[in-house]
Amino acid sequence: MTLQVCRYCDGPIIDPDDAVAVAHEMGMSGPGWTVWAHAEHAALVDPDADADAVRILSHVLIVKALRQD
Repeated sequence: MTLQVCRYCDGPIIDPDDAVAVAHEMGMSGPGWTVWAHAEHAALVDPDADADAVRILSHVLIVKALRQD
């Protein structure tokens, strides 16, 4: 059995009946992984909270890769 960690509080989810899948994050070179939360925290998780940071970083990396200097 794999131990899940709550995305909201970063605490371990000990009881499997308390685990709620709240999102699926894609992997860069694989199938990705399921994002879990405690049942009481599931509604509080914003799975897209890091989307802006990822978008900005991807733009920076693209520009850096295309530079010709």
